[in-house]
Amino acid sequence: MPGMVAFGRRWGIASDDLVLPGAFELFLRVIWWIGTLILYSLHKGSFDCPGGGVLHGYLVVLLVLLALVILSLCAIIYVSAQGTITNPGPRRSIPVLVYLRALLYLPEIVWACLGAIWASADSQGCDPATVGAVIAAVVASWILLLSTGLGVVFVFDPLGDSRPRPPAPEQLGVRDLESSEGSQFLSTARSVATQVWESRLRLLCCCLPQDESHRAAFSSIAQLVSGFFSDTDLVPSDIAAGLALLHQEQDKMAHHRDPDDILAHSPSSPIEAELEVELGQAAHCMQFAAAAYGWPMYIYSNPLTGPCKLSGDCCRSQAAEYDIVGGDHLGCHFSSVLLSTGLGYRDFIYVSFHNQIYEIPFFVALDHKREAILVAVRGTLSLKDVLTDLSADCENLPVDGVSGTCYAHKGMSQAARYIYRKLVNDGILNQAFAIAPEYKLVITGHSLGGGTASLLAVLLRHSFPNLQCYAFSPPGGLLSKALADYSKDFVVSVVLGKDLVPRLSIPNMEDLKRRILKMVSNCNKPKYRILLQGCWYEVFGGEPDDSPTELEHQRLEEELSQPLLGEESLLASDDSPAHAATHLPLFLPGRVLYLTEDGPSRRWSCFAQVRYRAEWSSEAAFRSVLISPRMMADHMPDAVLRALRSLTADRPFNLCPSSSSLGNNHHTVI
Repeated sequence: MPGMVAFGRRWGIASDDLVLPGAFELFLRVIWWIGTLILYSLHKGSFDCPGGGVLHGYLVVLLVLLALVILSLCAIIYVSAQGTITNPGPRRSIPVLVYLRALLYLPEIVWACLGAIWASADSQGCDPATVGAVIAAVVASWILLLSTGLGVVFVFDPLGDSRPRPPAPEQLGVRDLESSEGSQFLSTARSVATQVWESRLRLLCCCLPQDESHRAAFSSIAQLVSGFFSDTDLVPSDIAAGLALLHQEQDKMAHHRDPDDILAHSPSSPIEAELEVELGQAAHCMQFAAAAYGWPMYIYSNPLTGPCKLSGDCCRSQAAEYDIVGGDHLGCHFSSVLLSTGLGYRDFIYVSFHNQIYEIPFFVALDHKREAILVAVRGTLSLKDVLTDLSADCENLPVDGVSGTCYAHKGMSQAARYIYRKLVNDGILNQAFAIAPEYKLVITGHSLGGGTASLLAVLLRHSFPNLQCYAFSPPGGLLSKALADYSKDFVVSVVLGKDLVPRLSIPNMEDLKRRILKMVSNCNKPKYRILLQGCWYEVFGGEPDDSPTELEHQRLEEELSQPLLGEESLLASDDSPAHAATHLPLFLPGRVLYLTEDGPSRRWSCFAQVRYRAEWSSEAAFRSVLISPRMMADHMPDAVLRALRSLTADRPFNLCPSSSSLGNNHHTVI
């Protein structure tokens, strides 16, 4: 912070980002220089072959060139390690050193070409070991040059020449912009950034149809992504450092937090009895939510036996007696669903693997064990599903009998309407209830499927008052407050540990950005130390770093509510329609059943025996993102299923009283 300005443009890398890559290249260059020196010393500068004179000159110049490169890298590493993230003053000479290092690439390229020419044309009669050493040096030279070129492409900022050069940063990097200048800067930057991201999405999704719905989705997603960090002067490594600091800060707060007062309760209490019933139902429904992913999830969960079990069934799909809609020409998806659920193919009323943006796969089956007509919606498994996930604008979702503003996540709302039309307009539910009129309707799904299932339950609630919905790891930014309260009567959301997705919403991400800005501005350590210590802490654990914390400095909590880096002028006004539309609050659906590990948190221990606890929670506990190595692992459907099965197998030891019964508004996240 800020982005380094060199060659007349701003780059996606800061002046303190050159320590680690520079040290790695320095290590390689020193080894290369030592090897070349040994080769030259062994032959004492004389090579008894036709091209020996050329080789002698090549090695001498190569030694000198490598020495200059090593010296320049040492200078870059030393200067880049000075200062802090928000104090780039001690690194003001970095651009000059970068220019010097760039000049040395020209003779490197020339010498790499000469080495290749000598090895191919003038090396006859020379010692094979010497020729091999020269060829290795030439190959290493070209690899390093190519890696540098790829690195330049990687840190290239397409907006670098479009942004006005920022004023000189004051202490802590705060910009003092006039409101009109800030507004003009923000408008120009966001407009250009949106175009760039829209082009990136089109390129990334070039295999998808470029119709009107896809273009609208690209535009909506581009506006969301481009505007997130466009009002700050952060580079990706600053964000990584801020996340590392924030993770350790959250762990320190958790360690110093007073433990919950667990009240004694009878094993037969109504609270525990209700929790026990819901856990059993959730564990059963999770099998169907995981089965909806088809063969990829089945193979992932059964890597040794899965391929063998599916191999025979896939080949018989052409003569199958069931009708599958779209996307399962070999029958592998449906075969895995049969194996995962234990149902027969005659128990399935409708199976669709058709997949487009806002149109996701689902199936309808008769669950005779629980006497239910079960609708299972698949989660994210394709690029089209990702576009549906990222279409995070708010869309009106009026529901009869619900007072208050009703809106929801646009992508999942569209997906729920698509499945609703299939179930109701195409008569699928009527067909199912004609077969089993006494059965109840149960809807389930995981991740994207969980969010869509919740909205589908809201749409169907009026027609099926007794329906139930179990949403596993649904996104946090899903429903308005009115719809979230309405769904508490028939939706249960199941969240495991530090899962990121149930904590994802635009307000939560804005809060995360604000905390990252404050963490990096209050840290007095160089970035390379933050990243190295953060990586060690993520992998091996240990005690959190002793950087300033909210516990030691209460001012940090106060500062977290104050703008930084010119946020007063760089952020759009809260009264603007665009800002209001972007920051409408969204919540988790229904009641929240929260599953956590009972005991110390694990780190990368695949074979550790883990026990879980379950308790009722509220959406208030998911209003901030928790940084953890398990924030994605806890989202995986097999992890959720494993936790539920563990709880239903060991219920007497793992059930906890409701947070509300203890007089708390929400539980304490560990």
